[in-house]
Amino acid sequence: MSGRRHSLHSRRPTARAPWAPSPPLERRTLLRAAATGALAATCATACGSAEGRPPGEVAVLGDSAAWEKPMAAAGSAMKSVADLRLVPEVNPSLESFEQIVKSSLRTRRTPDMLKYWSGYRLQDLARTGGIVDLTRQWDAAVARGWVDASLRGAFTYRRRVYGLPMNLAYWVFFYNPDVFREHRLEPPATWDDFLSACARLKKGGITPLHGTADGRWPSFIWFQEILSRQDPVFYQDLMGGRERYTDPRAERALRTIASFFDKDWFTPMDMNHTDAAAAMLRGKVGMVPCGTWLGSTLAASGGKPGKNLQAFVLPMADPKARPSVIFESSALVATVKGPDRTEALKATRNWLHPTVMKAFTHTLQDGCPNPRVEAANPMIGSLAGKVRGDKLWLLNRFWEQGPPELVEATVDDLAGFLLDPSSYRKTLRTMQDRADDAWQVWREAEET
Repeated sequence: MSGRRHSLHSRRPTARAPWAPSPPLERRTLLRAAATGALAATCATACGSAEGRPPGEVAVLGDSAAWEKPMAAAGSAMKSVADLRLVPEVNPSLESFEQIVKSSLRTRRTPDMLKYWSGYRLQDLARTGGIVDLTRQWDAAVARGWVDASLRGAFTYRRRVYGLPMNLAYWVFFYNPDVFREHRLEPPATWDDFLSACARLKKGGITPLHGTADGRWPSFIWFQEILSRQDPVFYQDLMGGRERYTDPRAERALRTIASFFDKDWFTPMDMNHTDAAAAMLRGKVGMVPCGTWLGSTLAASGGKPGKNLQAFVLPMADPKARPSVIFESSALVATVKGPDRTEALKATRNWLHPTVMKAFTHTLQDGCPNPRVEAANPMIGSLAGKVRGDKLWLLNRFWEQGPPELVEATVDDLAGFLLDPSSYRKTLRTMQDRADDAWQVWREAEET
């Protein structure tokens, strides 16, 4: 390994990016303070649902403007099956969204429903006592065949369900089949096929892989993808605090990523997903790893699923390991103190209805947690068929795995590693030190 340093803007040393860890907890403290200071000003808009909607309407507060049209489509569909309309409300600032949600749950000014995360972030919200136990709604949906029962763990806290899945995004590698044909490539069926494809694309003048720390959160993508393909059981145990970042298996994952840097296979670390999508379709970038929710961004750049746009699940690096795929699913949550609580609960009973799910996922152009709903497009259909046909083990995304404070800090550490791949051992030690403290705090809270 060369030990070269990789900046956001070039392959040469540079000053630390403003979001890089120094230290991450201080950064988040400042951001949260700013968000809290703005809470009074923003809550009047973002918590509009706290005043209640007219009869027959329930507001859903979320953090993504891209979900506004899909939620409106689902709301119209629900009107036809339950005489109830869902109305989207959006606060696009991640920091202020989380602050508003957690602060409002302690008051009477709380939204009726939320688009939230699954996994430990949902558990963290359930601990407040401010969101509704939806176990009965989940069980009813399973009995009707309206939801993939294997997803239950991602929405559970202390054996009770507190959220309903909204989408079912698979984490895959997007590519342009025209470019692959030009370079005599097929979607890789083995890990060696994947490495060979990268080498051939590089030789042909195409940057093989998109890697990025733009926006900060994407810094976990490559660690998640490589580790889950090398040892999915270890990935699951590490994310659950049962293994250690200083384990040789975690080191192997970072060394693998560092070797990709040494081969110059990555884009600059400041290339965002929108630019990478356009570059891939133009034949400048070979493969872009992301959740299938990126499909709308790719479509906006001219991508046509099944034509100039396709995707594959990254093959297992260890052929003896259990075949796996990372998934991501947002949670629809109902609050205890919402002013339209009765109608919100009615919405939870109908959210997974095939008519509602089709309207939502087809507008979003993403995968669906209801297996009875036809795929939004041929690419999604092909991926869902492989996942279900091959019985791939669904592993929740890094962002939803582990105590939120730990995940936030670890993302910053991984961003630092992407800037300086030779620092992998130091990065792993730092991450484990954080994990020791974070898991101790989390487990102590569990005992109370």
